[in-house]
Amino acid sequence: MQKIVIKSPTRVDLAGGTLDLWPLYLFINGASTVNVAIDIYTTVELTPHADSKIILETLDLNIKKEYRDLNQALADQDPKMILLQTQLRYWKPVKGFHLKTSSDSPVGGGLGGSSSLTISLMKAFSLFCGRPFADIHQMVHVAHNIEAEILNTPTGTQDYYPAASGGINILHYDYDGIEQAVLPVKNTALAEKFMLVYTGKAHHSGLNNFEVMKDGVVKDPNTIQALRDLKAIAIETEKAVRAGQWQALGNLFKQEFDARVRLAPEFSSPEIAKLAEVSLQNGAEAVKICGAGGGGCVLVWCPPDKREKVASACQKAGFQVMDAKPVDPL
Repeated sequence: MQKIVIKSPTRVDLAGGTLDLWPLYLFINGASTVNVAIDIYTTVELTPHADSKIILETLDLNIKKEYRDLNQALADQDPKMILLQTQLRYWKPVKGFHLKTSSDSPVGGGLGGSSSLTISLMKAFSLFCGRPFADIHQMVHVAHNIEAEILNTPTGTQDYYPAASGGINILHYDYDGIEQAVLPVKNTALAEKFMLVYTGKAHHSGLNNFEVMKDGVVKDPNTIQALRDLKAIAIETEKAVRAGQWQALGNLFKQEFDARVRLAPEFSSPEIAKLAEVSLQNGAEAVKICGAGGGGCVLVWCPPDKREKVASACQKAGFQVMDAKPVDPL
């Protein structure tokens, strides 16, 4: 078998983030999320060996370890190896290999980088072990369970779909499970007005989402109302995207920002507030917190003729304008 190389995109969520956590969406009679894959990738290279030797290399952590076999790899007590070890426990490969991973996403960027890497690993090991998934939903189900074990916290599922499929993803959550629709990005205003800016502060999605989960379980009225508002905004966002009414997104992003901060003030931060102020003052139409917020990246919704001015102002304020754009279905 030749070397296996898998690249998976990360994503920017446009609406409905947090609603993809089970069972939150059941508290509000189902929900939708809308997100888009972007050209910030995670990469996995898996080179088979003739013997039982396993080499695990993580370029982002500058780690490279060699083990005589699977048992020795699983016995390693280094906490930095837990992500790869959890994959190994699931797949139980019977042959040796050299695994190399890397990610273009900034740490804590709110772009679903760990979920993208999980999908890259799932695809690579599925080929290596000769165990194909029945469909994308089965792969996402396993990936979601693996990451929940690693993070020891409830996790959503919306991040895995764009990593596996690319494009604009519309996801419906209800009693029967998850329904996915994938739409193209090409020749849409999404590609024209999209600007991604990194605040420089890492976010902590698990902590923010766990607080929301706890408040939802005890039926906190403010939490439930904010979740219902996010659901309504996501439905309107889906309608706008499907109809090509891109001019509606700026106002929907503003509504989403307000509802998300009502859900939990921690979704914002002084850095995000400053970035929003600078962007809007220089011609941007709206900003959209990525992921669970508190830091990480922010989508700046910016008319093409204002792009240079907004980007310059963001950089002068100490923020990093990312070289990123949406990508079409894989």
